[in-house]
Amino acid sequence: MEFSWYEFVVLPLLIFLARIADQSVGTLRLIFLARGIKFWVPILGFCEVIIWLLAVGQILNDLTNWVAIIAYGAGFAAGNLIGMWIDEKLSIGTLIVRVIPKFDTTGLIADLSSRDFGVTVSDASGARGPVKIVMSIIKRKDLTTFVEIVQKHNPNAFYTVEDVKAVSEGVFRASKRRSIFSFNSRIGK
Repeated sequence: MEFSWYEFVVLPLLIFLARIADQSVGTLRLIFLARGIKFWVPILGFCEVIIWLLAVGQILNDLTNWVAIIAYGAGFAAGNLIGMWIDEKLSIGTLIVRVIPKFDTTGLIADLSSRDFGVTVSDASGARGPVKIVMSIIKRKDLTTFVEIVQKHNPNAFYTVEDVKAVSEGVFRASKRRSIFSFNSRIGK
């Protein structure tokens, strides 16, 4: 039996790359679906299934090619990681951040407000007595800045971050629109 470069190197590499592509697209499709970004979901789904059919078709042609089967699985795993990395870099969406500071909130609230973060403050009772809850709805891309401000004024403050599917009105930091996703600013507000 002669070694076939195509069968054991080129084809597995193509299958690996196809699985990365279709799984990355699939991961983004599910993330967009969860965030209510409806326009892109069917387009990404179409691309995902076409790429998947091409990849799985090559596997089904020869189920004895273990190198191609390993490449298929490895591409699936790598595609998930790459899809999540792309989502992180795109930073599309809106979040709600709830902060329960350990110290006085005056400086924190002033700093957040001066940087155009909308802030709502509520009095509450915690396990150790009265506390303030500082709440804000922010763009995902602003999370790092927001948390840095919180840590500057209240190191070790307790905070939670959750995805928000849709919001109406509110105070948001001014930002430059992204060309391909600029329509999302209307959906996610």
